Amino acid sequence: MTASTRERSARPAPRERTSAGARTAGGVRLRGPAWLDGPMTSSHLALGSAGLLLVVGLVMVFSAASIEAAKAGLPAWEPGVRQSAFALIGLVGMLVAMRLPVGRLRQWSGRAMLVVFGLLLLVLVPIPGVTLELNGARAWFNLGFTNFQPSELAKLVFALWGAHVLATREKYLTTRSLLMPVLPAFGAMTVLLLLEPDMGAVVSLGLVVAGLLWAGGLSRRWIGGAVLAVAVGVFLMVQAAPYRMARVTGFLDPCSDASDSGYQACHGLYALATGGFWGVGLGNSAMKWNLLPHAESDYIFAIIGEELGFLGCLVVVVLYGILGWAGFRISRRSTDRFVQLASVAITVWLIGQATMNMGYVVGLLPVTGVTLPLISAGGTSLVLTLFVVGLLARFARAEPAAIAHQRAHPRGRLARLLLPVPTAAVDPVPPRRRRNGRAPDPRAAAGRPERTPGRTVARVPDDRRAQPRGPELRRAELRRAEPRRAETRAEPRAEPRGADPRRTEPRRTEPRGADARRGDPRRADPRRADLRRGPELRRPPEPDRTPDERRRRPERQTVPGRQDAGDRPTVRSRPAPAAGSVPRDAPRERPRSGELPAVGARPVPRSRPPRTERPGRPQ
Repeated sequence: MTASTRERSARPAPRERTSAGARTAGGVRLRGPAWLDGPMTSSHLALGSAGLLLVVGLVMVFSAASIEAAKAGLPAWEPGVRQSAFALIGLVGMLVAMRLPVGRLRQWSGRAMLVVFGLLLLVLVPIPGVTLELNGARAWFNLGFTNFQPSELAKLVFALWGAHVLATREKYLTTRSLLMPVLPAFGAMTVLLLLEPDMGAVVSLGLVVAGLLWAGGLSRRWIGGAVLAVAVGVFLMVQAAPYRMARVTGFLDPCSDASDSGYQACHGLYALATGGFWGVGLGNSAMKWNLLPHAESDYIFAIIGEELGFLGCLVVVVLYGILGWAGFRISRRSTDRFVQLASVAITVWLIGQATMNMGYVVGLLPVTGVTLPLISAGGTSLVLTLFVVGLLARFARAEPAAIAHQRAHPRGRLARLLLPVPTAAVDPVPPRRRRNGRAPDPRAAAGRPERTPGRTVARVPDDRRAQPRGPELRRAELRRAEPRRAETRAEPRAEPRGADPRRTEPRRTEPRGADARRGDPRRADPRRADLRRGPELRRPPEPDRTPDERRRRPERQTVPGRQDAGDRPTVRSRPAPAAGSVPRDAPRERPRSGELPAVGARPVPRSRPPRTERPGRPQ
């Protein structure tokens, strides 16, 4: 072996290069970095993307709403400060949502649906100082410091309630049981929203229903039929209202009527075109000077494109993509069916609403009036959206790997106080309180069968270590059996008149099963059976006995149609030999049921072979 050969053999084998993709049977599957597979990745991605979107939204609200506030005679910073106050309230709601037990959410979802229906009915009633009508829609409550829109709460409650219903019916879920509890509630809520009218809320609620049915396993055939039905319904609603038809025609060619129906859509396109790739700079928008209506709410994405350019819009789109991927990752890694359904419904709702807003701003969709989540100005929408993000983070922290990671790593005092570790990956629904006031059995809440009151037949001594052994055991058994024998001898038997006392009544063979229930009158009513015996065969009624006296009687027989132990002739045991050993061929006394066998006792020979040794039976 030469020196070069020895050097080559001594060199370590080169490491195989790891590629970003792994070749499988279906092609190349892309793989991300290792940190994307961490146990807390879902929670970090959801909170991080939502936090960045919130920061972008606060900055853009300060920029877009300052001109309108100044023209109205208010401080230019007031809209931004008000939005920041709602953001703080939403962050508190996020922390509350991250501490909520999943079982309680499921338990209260049904009652929350009733409250939502009541609010949607109440908002339609014109009450001065309570309900408000803005832009032709009566959809707000006047709370004094802000306006509350119950349709935003309805979307969240419907997502939780629908997930609870489908998760409860998972074991026997069919297409009918999947559609019937969800679609009727959706239809009733849609009617109330159209009476306001609020078409944007109807579309957002439809996204929630679509996410629930898709995650619930609805077949493609039904999905295609649902899409066709929705298209027909949208067409009918557009034909019913002239302003909706104007929005559709304005979407097809917004600049054809730039002064009337296509004014907002056309000026939104002007804002995007002015921004270009880099944007005109933060705060330098020209369209917010009362040229673009609702620049701080519905068309805030156009202001982002004008001031931050294409790069700013791309960052916003990527952040929404990360939030959507985190939501679907939570659903895929969770073991709770309710969490899976709720995560998909909430994610489809948030990402679908953001897609619709950005779509009609760039001219790809008709104008529906839905806001951009976490960015558009609006107190109710921002608070509820942050609460929903907190629910997603709560679901992410309940993943099995996340629970194990949190328990294995030390956590600070503040983290333990604000974000406790979930007790289990699947949080059961708390049992309902019973009407009689008795607390439910904790065994039922833990998944075990509840204890039911019953009768104990066999009694086992509590302490077996105190029992005697050997010869002492035999003497103890004899002492225990003597009171029973004496009671059996002293108990009188009811003999018929003129009958031979030495003759015993032969055992009757009684039918069993259905024949016994039909033919045996004593099964139907023992008192009538005793009357049919005649006066000479009737047994005298037994006197009342105390529980101790009944316990000392011979054990009760449970064979149907068999006489009681006290009425059958008792076989007296043979006296024990005075001295010496017992012969081997002598028959032994069969021990009574419930008594331990004597020491060294042989079993009584059987009159027929055991069942496993009978001819014609496989061994």
